[in-house]
Amino acid sequence: MLEIDCSRGEGGGQAVRTSVAMAAITGKATHLTRIRENRPTNGLSKQHCTAVEAVAAMTGSTVIGNTFGSQELTVIPGTEKEYDIVRDVGSAGSITLVLQAMILASRNHDKPVRMDITGGTNVMWAPPIDYYRQLLFPLMARTGLKADLDIIQRGFYPEGGGRVVVTLEPMRRISPLTMHELGELRSIKGTCFVQNLPGWLGDQLMEGCMSVLGGYDVDIAMERTEDGTSKGAGMSLVAEYDNGVLGSNVLTSRSHPARQAGIDVANDLVKNMASGATMDVHTADQILPYLAMADGDSSFTVSKISRHLLSQMDTLETFLDVRFGVVRRGGLYHLSVTPEAEA
Repeated sequence: MLEIDCSRGEGGGQAVRTSVAMAAITGKATHLTRIRENRPTNGLSKQHCTAVEAVAAMTGSTVIGNTFGSQELTVIPGTEKEYDIVRDVGSAGSITLVLQAMILASRNHDKPVRMDITGGTNVMWAPPIDYYRQLLFPLMARTGLKADLDIIQRGFYPEGGGRVVVTLEPMRRISPLTMHELGELRSIKGTCFVQNLPGWLGDQLMEGCMSVLGGYDVDIAMERTEDGTSKGAGMSLVAEYDNGVLGSNVLTSRSHPARQAGIDVANDLVKNMASGATMDVHTADQILPYLAMADGDSSFTVSKISRHLLSQMDTLETFLDVRFGVVRRGGLYHLSVTPEAEA
């Protein structure tokens, strides 16, 4: 049985999500210890428990210790497969972080998988659901992985109540990615969303954003709704290039007024665009497991190497016969992924 100390590296929930999914698809029984020991609240949260339970159900695996606050977890892989999964986090816990584990765990499924998840779509400290639709899924499509996403309802902290449906085609051959240059900028697009809040918040978000991006051709869709159980506002932007995508996102709050939030999300995008990197570090975290199982070598550049990214590499090397390389050159980190064979 593999032993994984989840306090290593960044010490958060990513090690749990990746390890549980990789255990299920590689057939390696795994024991996780010291879960989220480096966080203010130790152990599994609701969103972690939901992700673990969903992975277990969709792969026929047995899990021991999947309870709120648990700092140990054992995964015994199974063989049964479930193709239509409906889960409710029961809070504003992040839907995208639940999907992170579920999508990876569907690696061996031979028919389309439907995932219907309720929780938080746009919450702090997690990728917004727009990020999956605008950045991650388009990049995954370049590797041959096809996923469709439908945002039924947005959910914000603390009530949650958002709902997302993802349909994923079977992952057969995974093609590698080689991204040395982004190429020409084709467009800047985005979504500005306001739910159960005054419409002027959206106007101020747009005003702040365009005060920075006024020199670009920008297409931002305005989404105003007065339904759902929660309220919130924010913006998600994506710069689309010939060979890749870069993004940024923001949520408003009492301490982060709408106009300033619009300025900040635009400045963040411009900073990413000016970095010269072909992939942002958060996207690298998410797509790395698939590149580690690709039929060939991948390479791309990031502006920094985060502890999350290093932890992801460490976890994947535990389960797969894969080698990662990092070289700093010209102010960027050149990252290579060499899958020699699936473990």
